This record gives sequence, C-alpha cells and structure tokens, in this order.
Amino acid sequence: METLQATFFLFVFVPLVNPAPPLQQESLQFYEYDTDVSMGSLTQDYEMQSKDIRKDGANVSLDTSLVLHRDDSQLDVPPTKDTNLPTCLLCVCLSGSVYCEEIDIEAVPPLPKETAYLYARFNKIKRIAASDFADITTLRRIDFSGNRIEEIEDGAFSKLLLLEELSLAENRLVKLPVLPPKLTTFNANQNRIKSRGIKANAFKKLTNLAYLYLGHNALESVPLNLPESLRILHLQYNNITTITDDTFCKSNNTRYIRTRMDEIRMEGNPIVLAKHVNAFSCLRMLPVGTYY
Repeated sequence: METLQATFFLFVFVPLVNPAPPLQQESLQFYEYDTDVSMGSLTQDYEMQSKDIRKDGANVSLDTSLVLHRDDSQLDVPPTKDTNLPTCLLCVCLSGSVYCEEIDIEAVPPLPKETAYLYARFNKIKRIAASDFADITTLRRIDFSGNRIEEIEDGAFSKLLLLEELSLAENRLVKLPVLPPKLTTFNANQNRIKSRGIKANAFKKLTNLAYLYLGHNALESVPLNLPESLRILHLQYNNITTITDDTFCKSNNTRYIRTRMDEIRMEGNPIVLAKHVNAFSCLRMLPVGTYY
C-alpha cells in the first residue's frame, strides 16, 4: 500500500513540473508510470462493454425491426371471413360501433354480438349472405357504401328488427333485398337497379320510412306503394318515362293530401312532368325535374 501511495504522489506532481497536452498526459499515465495498469484493464473492459452495448443495441434494433415486420405481415393477411384474426384487430370496435372502412375486405367479417352500428364503406365486398347477421339482432345502422355488392341473399336483413338506417349506395345491385320493417332511411343511390328489380310491395309495409334514395339507377318508373311516412324521395338520373295519377296521390280521392312529403327529385329523367299535372295534385310542392 505504501508503494502505491508513493507512486501516486509522483504521478500527481509530474504534470505540474512538466505540463503536457492532454493526450500526452494520458500516454504518460499509462506507460511512464506503472500506476495505471489497473486503469488500463478497466479501460479495456470499458471498451469491450461498449462493443457489447453496441452489439446489443444492434440486436435490439434488429429485433425491433423483426417485430415491426411481423406486425406488418399480420396486417397484410387477406381480411376475409377465413382469416384467423379477430374482427376488432382488422377493424376498430368502439362502444357498440364497428368501423371496417377502406381495409379491402371481401366479405362481411364476424361481428361482436353487441354491435349496433356497422360501417364497412369502400371495401371489396361482393356478396352479403343470410348468415352474416343471423346472430346480430342489435344492429341499428349499416353502411356498405362504395363496395362491389352484386348479390344479397334472401333474408339477409330479415332478422334485424331494430335496424333503422341502411346504405347500399355505390354498389352493383340490380334488385333490392327484402327490407326490415323499422327502417327509416334507405340509400341505394348509384347502383344498377331497374324497375323489375323492385317488388310491388317492397316499401308498402315500411311505415317508418322517411328517407328513400334511389337516384342514379336504371328505373323506368316510380316504385309503387310508397308509404305515407315518406318525406324525402330521390329518383334523379334514372330512365323514368311514365307516371300515373296514383303514383303519389289517390285518383279516387280528390281531397287526399300527402302532408309529410317535403321533397321529390326527378331531374335527369326523360319524362316531361308538365304532362302529368294530376299526378302531383296531392303534393304541397312540385317535384324537381323537367316541365317542358
């Protein structure tokens, strides 16, 4: 211990007698005196630890990239009904609402049983099966706008007794499905629906229906048996060429007034509305369209 103290004493006073630049002092400490042998070993240990840290850091970075790559690969799994991923991993599930928008799904995913609102807009869904909603009786709103739906199985919506709003806009439908009884809003704009694709009593029993959107289709006539509850009717840009006195009114009742109807749009059709004045006698305002 005394030898180490003497050596240390010499180490302290040498720089004071003969100052040197820091790098020279450092070399003097390591080689001129034999006091820093342990420090040299510590320095070597430190360098090895630094290399280990850098090595470990690289490994951590590599592991992180692998984890991220693995997450991306999960998202790239085709999100169809055959996937093993839960619906709430593919979609966003929040307080009874399921948002499956713009994720390129090709079929309706399995839904949580408490789902009340489904938003599946702008995907690649081509078909709606009767089994898609068989066990989901809590649905109140469904939006399939902007898909590629060509077929809807019979009874697909028949068990949805609480459903109030349904949008099938911007699809490829040529006929309408059977609609649930409590529907208040139905949107089938921008499809390929012709008059023969709508049954005569398709809307008759929908006593809560207030908003009906059938614009930009291929209808040749106004749908029959429109309910008294209807407030807004959009039929613009179809191929409607005919209309009768019973389309909106009742020819056998000249006192009949359709009090709830606020708007009818028929512009963009080949029909000249001025030729069918009696067809609008029960309305509070004339339809929008061509009159001459």
